[in-house]
Amino acid sequence: MKQALPLSRGVHHLALNTDDMKMTLDFYVGVLGMPLVHALKVPPGLGTGPGNRGNPPFENIRHYFLDAGGDSLLAFFEIPKDAKPKADRDAIGTMQHVSFAVSQHRFEEVLRRVKTANLSVLGPINVGCDTWSIYFFDPNGIRLEFSHQKEAEPRVVERWQQTREEALAELKTLSRDNAWLETMVAHLPERR
Repeated sequence: MKQALPLSRGVHHLALNTDDMKMTLDFYVGVLGMPLVHALKVPPGLGTGPGNRGNPPFENIRHYFLDAGGDSLLAFFEIPKDAKPKADRDAIGTMQHVSFAVSQHRFEEVLRRVKTANLSVLGPINVGCDTWSIYFFDPNGIRLEFSHQKEAEPRVVERWQQTREEALAELKTLSRDNAWLETMVAHLPERR
């Protein structure tokens, strides 16, 4: 069996948009407990100028970073009010939701904090592979999920990895190209 090595060691940061940074910080820092670690304004020329490297096309906007845990960051750009329409989270090319892996203890803490903030929450529900999740929306309309497993420290990939046969059962509905199918599952174990 070939060992498939991941491309990276994880997400450096996920950059999302808001049109109200204070409201966003009040929620992520105050309700969810994600500490602010870096606050900056996008330097001149990186919004609409020749130095733009993929930033939103606005000059001098806020770009703040929160500690999301696991040595990863959650970032927000503050887009000027009414400059862009709200996106349909189910449209192609958009983010449907973000899921954070937490210990069972932290899961219960987040659930308590969300309920204390009087937010509508779906769950806890077993979403498969003995993983429990809650779902709710941040003040920007971004759907969030927090998930836990029975382990003190989640082992997400290990828990969700299928066997070759399990993955092939679904992949064969996508393609009948045996060479392609073998490439997709070559690294998966024969059994658990």
